[in-house]
Amino acid sequence: MTASAAPANLDLEEQRVRIRRALDEADKLAAERSKLAAEQAKHLAEQTKFATETLKLERDRALAPWQIALSGMAAGAAFFGAGAAFIKLLGA
Repeated sequence: MTASAAPANLDLEEQRVRIRRALDEADKLAAERSKLAAEQAKHLAEQTKFATETLKLERDRALAPWQIALSGMAAGAAFFGAGAAFIKLLGA
């Protein structure tokens, strides 16, 4: 009876070891999946940041001609005012 009891215990131990290995492998896979999900979230956040920056640059590019025009008009008004002050200073 002792001869037959020992192989049964070995079979149970072997099954326990296989189950532990399978559980450890499942834990490793779950950890890797979590790591990949975090990396994906990081990439999505980076993609959103780049999309926002692209929209800002497109807006700035669309408004650049208006900015130049308004700056030119402001400079013209400043020169006109300086000229008027100079004429008033000399003429009056």
